[in-house]
Amino acid sequence: MAAALLQCVRTAQQRALKPALSNNGANYVRYLFGAPIAAALLFGLLAWRGGSLPPPNSTFMAWALAGGVAQIVATSALLMALSLRNFAVGTAFAKTEAVQTAIIGGVLLGEHLSSLAWLSIAVGVIGVIALSAPPGALSLRQLRTGLSDRAAVLGLLAGGLFGVSGVAIRAASLSLPEGDVALRTFMTLATITGLQVLLMTIWLAVREPGQFRALGKVWRRASSVGIMSVIGSAGWFAAMTMQNAAYVRALGQVELIFTILIARFWLRERPSPRDLFGTALIGFSVIGVLLAS
Repeated sequence: MAAALLQCVRTAQQRALKPALSNNGANYVRYLFGAPIAAALLFGLLAWRGGSLPPPNSTFMAWALAGGVAQIVATSALLMALSLRNFAVGTAFAKTEAVQTAIIGGVLLGEHLSSLAWLSIAVGVIGVIALSAPPGALSLRQLRTGLSDRAAVLGLLAGGLFGVSGVAIRAASLSLPEGDVALRTFMTLATITGLQVLLMTIWLAVREPGQFRALGKVWRRASSVGIMSVIGSAGWFAAMTMQNAAYVRALGQVELIFTILIARFWLRERPSPRDLFGTALIGFSVIGVLLAS
């Protein structure tokens, strides 16, 4: 729940950076300012409790790289979707990640959900569909239109890749040979954010070198994105270490309720009755997932 709230605030802050930075530039600040904090959390934990780093193996590094790359591409796709639709609806598309995570987790990790969990996730997806359709009475034609425009495609892509990322993060954490939840969480977080900084620095240096200069002008605002991101990621990583990633992502749909509130009171975007209806369905979905898990 805390991770979902922090992710929502972080995404709103990233969107606010868009006039000054490109999609990839706004995405980069998440990792650039978050990675040092992740490393500090890891070594602070070791200094406090004693002990040493769990030895990373090839399986851990492969999952960490897969999760990090999926998260980078998913975040860029989400930021592009937000630039095409309003904040609440753009985020709603990505919330299909709950079902996509369940499917991916079943295929890659052999994890299965209860009937109540699937029903609850389905209710949440209906809420997402209600939010995505164009204004007017709901019809199959409108739903097809709403789910086929560019913002919907980008949002659904983001949801799928966030699903891949969640499953990969859980797999990476569980592949460490030793360590409790806290140590596995911070080890995975520090490794993935470090890889993400390296990969995105190389990408921007080759493709968008001007973003480094632009970032220098807004680094104070950008740094808060990294702080919110790394604290939220620590919450996600810990939850996914302890529980099936599909349950975690399904509960994470509560983010859309936070999104509606932020859109209304911070960004001054007034939600429609359908927005509120879709949000209510997602709220019921979250309650069902909590009961199922």
